[in-house]
Amino acid sequence: MSQRPGKELNGTSAQSQDLAPCTTCGRHFAQDVLLRHDPICKKVFNKKRKPFSSVKQRLQGTEITTVKKQPPQKKQPGKKSNWRQHHEDFINTIQSAKRVTKALKEGHPLPPPPPPSINPNYIQCPHCSRRFNEAAAQRHMKFCEEQAAHRAFAAKTTGHALGKQPVTQRKPPTLTTAVLPLQKRVQEGANTDKPRPGKEFM
Repeated sequence: MSQRPGKELNGTSAQSQDLAPCTTCGRHFAQDVLLRHDPICKKVFNKKRKPFSSVKQRLQGTEITTVKKQPPQKKQPGKKSNWRQHHEDFINTIQSAKRVTKALKEGHPLPPPPPPSINPNYIQCPHCSRRFNEAAAQRHMKFCEEQAAHRAFAAKTTGHALGKQPVTQRKPPTLTTAVLPLQKRVQEGANTDKPRPGKEFM
């Protein structure tokens, strides 16, 4: 078998030599090897390596500017789950449905409906008092505010012009060309039902 110089299979030569630990990495070396190893080890361990960027290397020599990575956005804390409220609403709905079917079978008057459940996550519109989730509420409130302003402006202008009379005056419906011949036929039909003088005895 081929052996490396200075090493035997049973390790007696390694034990016979005096091994000393390296102060930097802690490995054990012979004294003559340690003298060569120590400066190299200190140089390697004390030197901080820059992280390798493959993007910079790929873009090197091209006209493309380096793209800075945006820091990851912090996740917004999730809303607390109101599963208990949903569960109670579900139970109440089932119980009220059972009461209604029981009343129908027995012929009793129907019980009052359960009160509507209000979702606490919904936002109430200050103009119309309806409730929406966050995204829909933002869209709706802008629209509803504009509509309320239009209604207030229209009521103000018509109130001054008409002496504060209601604006619910309706025009009579206009007769279309298709309705006029129908009305004539109805009138002629009413006239033909009356007996004409002189034709009764025929």
